[in-house]
Amino acid sequence: MTAAQLIEALAKLPPDAVVLMESDGGLSLVSALDFVAAQGPGAPAEVILLPNMEE
Repeated sequence: MTAAQLIEALAKLPPDAVVLMESDGGLSLVSALDFVAAQGPGAPAEVILLPNMEE
């Protein structure tokens, strides 16, 4: 999924909905994201969703 596809999918949801991700067999809130620029020819830039580690 690209960032544009993710934004399009999220735009269809209620704005107050929380975003969760699967983490260690359960669900965790997404608390941040990290951006990694393309690392070489043919490699895409990446967005990494980071779970809340305080849950």
